[in-house]
Amino acid sequence: MTIIKFLLTALAGIILGFLVTTRVLDRGLSFDAAQAGPWRGQPKSGTMDIDPYANARIARTAELPLGSAEGLSFVARNDSDGAPLRPECDYIVSGSVPPTRYWTLTLVSPKGFLIANKAQRFGFTSAEVVRAENGTFAIVVARDARAGNWLPVGDAKSFALMLRLYDTLLDFGTTKVGANALPKITRGRCA
Repeated sequence: MTIIKFLLTALAGIILGFLVTTRVLDRGLSFDAAQAGPWRGQPKSGTMDIDPYANARIARTAELPLGSAEGLSFVARNDSDGAPLRPECDYIVSGSVPPTRYWTLTLVSPKGFLIANKAQRFGFTSAEVVRAENGTFAIVVARDARAGNWLPVGDAKSFALMLRLYDTLLDFGTTKVGANALPKITRGRCA
């Protein structure tokens, strides 16, 4: 009888551990995550110091993380007020990025894949974005076409924004990075 109780307890522990691990991996949680406003990054994902959950998520998704010498990658699933990004709403991604040689801003599905759209525009780079005289930029994320820097949502049911900073001086290991360090995401009108 005690062997059966032991086996049932062990089985329950294995199932519970598997469910919790799957949930953590599905939500993209990890121990080394860094937050700057709506942007969430994992600065150790391209290093030997990566935490086990982030390592498992990368193995599961076949994502190729940036090495620490290459740059940093951030994902925003919420706007700057903390509300989830919704495809029926317009957003303005504005401000500037920390000193970096090159950056990209891409609209992706929650799993990190590009989202098809009629305009065939999937993101902006620092080389092509139109800037104001003071060096800041504003990119409109919306379903309908807009003048200037427009990033179409397409027919997506949900989306996230991915910001990659290549060859940057930003270092989460030694510096406390505030919400102002990365672009602000402001929600506009919703359909």
